[in-house]
Amino acid sequence: MHRSLLILGLVVSSYAAAGSLPLGDVPPTWAYPVNPPGVTLPPDDGNPLRVPDSDARFTLTQIRDLNFCPDWHPGDHPAMPEIVARGRSPAVLACGSCHRADGSGGPENARLAGLPAAYIAQQMADFKSGLRKTSIPGRNPDRMVNEVANAISNVEVEAAANYFSTLKPRSAITVVETANAPRTRVVDWHLAVDSIPETEPLGHRIIEVPEDLEQFERRDGRSRWIAYVPAGSIQRGRKLATSGGNRTTRCSTCHGLDLRGAAPIPGIAGRSPSYVIRQLYDFRAGVRAGAGSALMKPVVEKLSMEDMISVAAYVASLSP
Repeated sequence: MHRSLLILGLVVSSYAAAGSLPLGDVPPTWAYPVNPPGVTLPPDDGNPLRVPDSDARFTLTQIRDLNFCPDWHPGDHPAMPEIVARGRSPAVLACGSCHRADGSGGPENARLAGLPAAYIAQQMADFKSGLRKTSIPGRNPDRMVNEVANAISNVEVEAAANYFSTLKPRSAITVVETANAPRTRVVDWHLAVDSIPETEPLGHRIIEVPEDLEQFERRDGRSRWIAYVPAGSIQRGRKLATSGGNRTTRCSTCHGLDLRGAAPIPGIAGRSPSYVIRQLYDFRAGVRAGAGSALMKPVVEKLSMEDMISVAAYVASLSP
């Protein structure tokens, strides 16, 4: 059995036994991509690399160094604190290496730009205490943030949280309603268009891929994404988010009328739909049990996967 399928089976069996999930419900593999085994990275030839609209140059070794944040566009953000730019080797990775210098992140983790500082600090505390978990614990992004949370100091958390909270989130996702989507592969814990371009029926999924895979792999904060969502899902999601649809609570009740947040509640407008699906699913499964979970649990407990897809498609279509 493929390792990712084995993990899925173990996770689902344990939650089903506890009565946390409806019978037959499993974490969607398209929202929880797991790297295939045996993947090897190409060697660094030493040549300096670049990205669009930047004069900076970094080698592949620098880009892969998780204690280094490639700053392609210094004018896009204030000076990074040391914990964001370089971390504290070896135990604490540079926050910006995964979440980018401008806090834009990617579908495999979280966009931190503009989140309330108190919210960021609380999430790190929840990761450290073990209250915030994920439905597929073998995924590397979740493992790394747990390790960082257990090694980082409160002073370092405060510096990073204050920095990211001052940044303005940018619009980075184009949402496309469609019946068909590109065939994909898993690259570094997220989806990307397959090396042989083909399409396949989308079905009840969201397929989120970078517009330029190379640009995103070089950790450029200006990278953009395309999210392929089922036809009609944005309007269905709008109805659920704004009225509750007799199954949930209006999102604006906590996240603000424009869904851009109301401190200490985070904004969800313009957020990665893959990330949104994982959070809704994890809240419903009971594995995300930190601060705020008591409020979210009744919001998500009656949502079907189609409901979650619709809500995620809608919020992704909004300007952050």
